[in-house]
Amino acid sequence: MSTTAVQLSAEIVALQEGIGKMYDEHSAFWEAIFGDHIHQGYYDLDVPLPTLGPLNSYGLIWRAEDLSKFPKNVIDVGCGLGGTTHYLGSKYGAKCVGVTLSPYQVQRASELAAAQGLSEKVSFQVANALNLPFPDGHFDFVWSMECGEHMPEREKFISELVRVAAPGATIIVAAWCHRDLLSSEKSLKPSEKQHLDKITKVYHLAEWCSIADYVKLLKPHPVENVKSDDWSKYITPFWTQATHAALSCNDKGTHDTTDITTAMGWMNEGYEKDIIKFVEADEEDSRDSRCSKFYILISHKDDGIQQDVRQNFATELERGLDGIAV
Repeated sequence: MSTTAVQLSAEIVALQEGIGKMYDEHSAFWEAIFGDHIHQGYYDLDVPLPTLGPLNSYGLIWRAEDLSKFPKNVIDVGCGLGGTTHYLGSKYGAKCVGVTLSPYQVQRASELAAAQGLSEKVSFQVANALNLPFPDGHFDFVWSMECGEHMPEREKFISELVRVAAPGATIIVAAWCHRDLLSSEKSLKPSEKQHLDKITKVYHLAEWCSIADYVKLLKPHPVENVKSDDWSKYITPFWTQATHAALSCNDKGTHDTTDITTAMGWMNEGYEKDIIKFVEADEEDSRDSRCSKFYILISHKDDGIQQDVRQNFATELERGLDGIAV
């Protein structure tokens, strides 16, 4: 093995250890703010924030679902405290497994599942998203929200998601990205890089990429019919609300939360300056008889169906959002 390969491997191990440690230390704090779904929220801009609540994280799951049939086997890659896993297991009655690098999150997600009577349907384990401990074609729904940002080898990450997807499976990835570059640009502006570097250091992220970079990673795979959607403006309100909630939270645990709270403000600024994008893309797997869909939450699609879904979002929330399709 070359020196470069050994060094890269060591860097990946160090990054993953930092990720696991961060979530071990701060997940209790995030749970106090967000509940068990410790991810960004989706906000309908036509509905006042008090109507949806200050931290509407579950709206993002409901908006992302696009399932023509109920899944039977689900994996949540980067499951956090299991909010998405609990929701999918409860809604679809599917066998769900959540994976994370954090032993604390596995323990807490399992406790929350038991409290909801979901222990027979939902399970959690420590696992590496770059080397998932599951056979090929095992899951008919592969979900990963805000996990790809941590991946130092995104081509391997995407390959693993596709590998464990069964024929006809749906794959959804929700990810932070930086803006797409203009045709005249070779890279982000120095000030933009500096802004993202601050966030990267605090949240133990890998190098940022764009939606265009994600699309390139998908080219080696037998997928087609790519679709995408940019939800950035519907995500931006979350970070203002999250920062305020973090600053006013009295249950900060035993670890210093100054840096991660400050970084929430940087995330908000990144969205407002159009540096950060929240991404959706959908593809069909053309290999053999497979027809898998791949979603990356990015590039705005403003057709009539999308408008109707947005306008009726508050009503659908009250109905439990059964059957919402993006």
